[in-house]
Amino acid sequence: MPQFETSLQLVNTETRKKEEVRPLDGKVVRLYTCGPTVYDFAHIGNFRTFIFEDLLRRTIRFFGMKVIQVMNLTDIDDKTIRGALKNNLSLNEFTSQYKKAFFEDLKTLNIEPADHYPEATQYIPDMIEMIETLMKKGIAYTGADGSIYYAISKFPCYGKLSHLKLENLQAGASDRVAVDEYTKDHIADFVLWKAYERERDGKIFWESPFGKGRPGWHIECSVMAQKILGDEIDIHAGGVDLIFPHHENEIAQTEACTGKHFARLWVHAEHLLVDHKKMSKSAGNFYTLRDLLKIGFTGRAIRFLLLQTHYRVQMNFTMQALEGAKHSLQRIDDFIARLESYKPTKTGLTGSLKEYLDIALHSFTQALGDDLNTSEALAALFEMIRHVNSLHDREELTKDDVSEVLQLLARFDSILGLMNFEKEEVPAEVQALADLRKQARLEKNWKRSDELRAEIALKGYSVEDLPDGVRLKKI
Repeated sequence: MPQFETSLQLVNTETRKKEEVRPLDGKVVRLYTCGPTVYDFAHIGNFRTFIFEDLLRRTIRFFGMKVIQVMNLTDIDDKTIRGALKNNLSLNEFTSQYKKAFFEDLKTLNIEPADHYPEATQYIPDMIEMIETLMKKGIAYTGADGSIYYAISKFPCYGKLSHLKLENLQAGASDRVAVDEYTKDHIADFVLWKAYERERDGKIFWESPFGKGRPGWHIECSVMAQKILGDEIDIHAGGVDLIFPHHENEIAQTEACTGKHFARLWVHAEHLLVDHKKMSKSAGNFYTLRDLLKIGFTGRAIRFLLLQTHYRVQMNFTMQALEGAKHSLQRIDDFIARLESYKPTKTGLTGSLKEYLDIALHSFTQALGDDLNTSEALAALFEMIRHVNSLHDREELTKDDVSEVLQLLARFDSILGLMNFEKEEVPAEVQALADLRKQARLEKNWKRSDELRAEIALKGYSVEDLPDGVRLKKI
C-alpha cells in the first residue's frame, strides 16, 4: 500500500500551537512519559494517560520515526513513605507490590513496554548532584527548616508552560512549599531536598551533603530524563494535572542547570470524569483496572473506550459507554472472523477495492497526524468495515482482496492494539454439539436443532449459520 505525505502534528502545551514532530538529532525521537506513583493500584484516570502515551509512541513509529521512551516510576514521595510507615514495611517492600501490579495492568491493556522504567530510588546521587549545581548557581538555598528550596524568582521564565505570570503572584524565600504538591492558584519556592523529620519519615532517609533527608518529587523526573535522554528531549508527556506545578518545576530545574531548552514539545491528556463527576473513593465512583475486570469487562474493551475520545478532550466514563465499547469490539471481531472464514471463488485484486483501501489508509493516517485524532481514525476503520462487509454480502471479494484487507487491519492495529487475529480454538465438546446440530438440521429436526443451540449457549458460545457452514463465537 502506498505511503502518503502526512506529517505528525501535536499541540504543544507550551506554545499552544500545533507543531510537527521531528527528531532533534534527526535520528530518534526521545520521549519522556510520566508514569505512576507506586503507592496504590493505578486507576482508570491514570490509564487514560498511559494509553495516550502508548498511542503516541505507536504513532511516532507508524510515521516512520524511531523512538526511545522513558517512563518513570515514582517510588519516593509523601504517599509512598506514608504507606510504607503505616504498613510497617521498608519503602522497597511497600512499593514493589504496586510496581508488579502496574506491569501486570500494562499487559492487560496491551500497552507496549517503554524502553526504560527508571525508579527514583536508583538516582539519588544524581539528584544530589543536580541540587548542588543549583546551589552553586545561587538558584537554590537552605531554608530555616534545613531543607533545600528552589528560588523561582531566579528563573525569569517560570510559568511559561502553565502560562502563569510570575509577577502577578507572590513568591520568595518567605513563601515556601515543602510538600510534594501544591494548589494551582499558589506559586512558591518548592523543595528540592527535604530535611529528615523522624515523625514523618521514620527510618526512610538518605545521607547527603545537606544532611539526612530525601529528594523532593519534582527533582526526580528532571534527573531521570536528563540522565537517560540527555539535556534536551523531543517530547515530554503526561496528564494535565501535572502541568503545574510538576512539569513547570521540571523546566525550572533542568533549564537552570543546563541553560538549554529542556523539551521541544509538551503534550498532555485531559481529565477523566466518572458519570460527569470527579473520580474519588468517597464519592463511590473510583475504579481501578482490576475493579472493572472483576465485574466482567476485558482489558480490550477498556482500552477501546479510553482510545475513543481525543486525548485533549475531557472524557466522561460510564458503564454504558464501556458496554458500547464491548459491542464495537465485537463488530471488529465478527468482521475479521468473516474474512478469515470466507471462501472466495475468484483470485486477483479488485481494482475498485484497492483504490478504496488506499483512501481508508490515507484517512486513518491523516487523522492520526492531526494531533492523534483517534475518533476520526476509528471512523475511517468502521467505514472501511461497512464497505467491505457489503462486498462480502454480495460475494464480490476475491482471495487477494481478503488478504489485502487483513493486511490493512493489521496496520491499523499497530496503532490501536485492539484486534485479535488468532483463531480461537473451540472446545471439543462445543464442536461436537455443533456437529449434532448440523445433522439435526439436515434431517429437518428443527426442535432438536434449537435444543442443541441452547446447549451450546450454556457452554458460552453462539451459533451463526452461514451459507457454507456455521461459525461458533464465544459469548
